[in-house]
Amino acid sequence: MLDIQTLTEFSRSNCVSICAFLVPANLLATLLTVILTVLRRPTHQVWQAAGIAGIFAFVMIMHVYTWFMIGVVMTPTYILLSLAISCLLTNLGAILFRRFSLQLVSLWK
Repeated sequence: MLDIQTLTEFSRSNCVSICAFLVPANLLATLLTVILTVLRRPTHQVWQAAGIAGIFAFVMIMHVYTWFMIGVVMTPTYILLSLAISCLLTNLGAILFRRFSLQLVSLWK
C-alpha cells in the first residue's frame, strides 16, 4: 500500500534527479503537443501528447507541493510551479485550438 509520508520523503530526498527529469520532459512533451497541433495531425494524436504532457505537469505540481507542505517557499519552487501550470495551460490551449480549427474548416466547406 502507498504511504504518503514515504512518497513525500522520496520526493524531497531525490529532488535534483526528479527535477532533472521532469523539467525537460514537460517542455518536450508540451512542444510535441504544439507541433502536432500546428501540423494538423489527427485529434487523437494531439490528445495523446497532451495527456502525457499533463501527467508530467501533474507530477511536477505534486512534487512542488511536497516542498510547500514542509514550509519551503523559495524561488525555485515558484518557478517549477509556474512551469508546470504554463505547460498545462499550453496543452489545454492546443487541444482547444485543434477543436475550434476543425470546426472552422468544416464551416468553410
